[in-house]
Amino acid sequence: MELFQLKQAAFNYCQTAIAKRIHTIEMVLKSLEESRNNESKSSVGDKYETGRAMLHLEEEKNKIQLAEALLARSVLESIHLEKTINKVEIGSLVITNSGKYFVAIGLGKILIDKELIYGISLDSPIGQVLKDKKVGDQCSFNERLIRIDAIV
Repeated sequence: MELFQLKQAAFNYCQTAIAKRIHTIEMVLKSLEESRNNESKSSVGDKYETGRAMLHLEEEKNKIQLAEALLARSVLESIHLEKTINKVEIGSLVITNSGKYFVAIGLGKILIDKELIYGISLDSPIGQVLKDKKVGDQCSFNERLIRIDAIV
């Protein structure tokens, strides 16, 4: 597979994964809201209050996850695949001597046509090391020398 096609496939994978994550979180939030609305006050007040407090905590946790997923989606929406890239930045597919990295959002391992690509963010430790590097540059990560062979 040609490198630009690999980049496009990694981008599409990220978009699909984030859309699924957002949908799942929205469904969980809807379910929690329904549970909260259907909970009837029992004669045992403490049990009722504990249940409501646990629902509230779960709802808050999911709202934070939703905000993070929406932020990830906005990062993806800012990527212009056709843009010529000369250094490692958001939207780059970085080919190194130790692996391939799609710099967008931190998804971890992405397998496309038997090719392993790591979905990373610029804020990740490896993203910080690769940031602004150009083809031919070398850097060190986890005591390994990484050479940038190509950027798409």
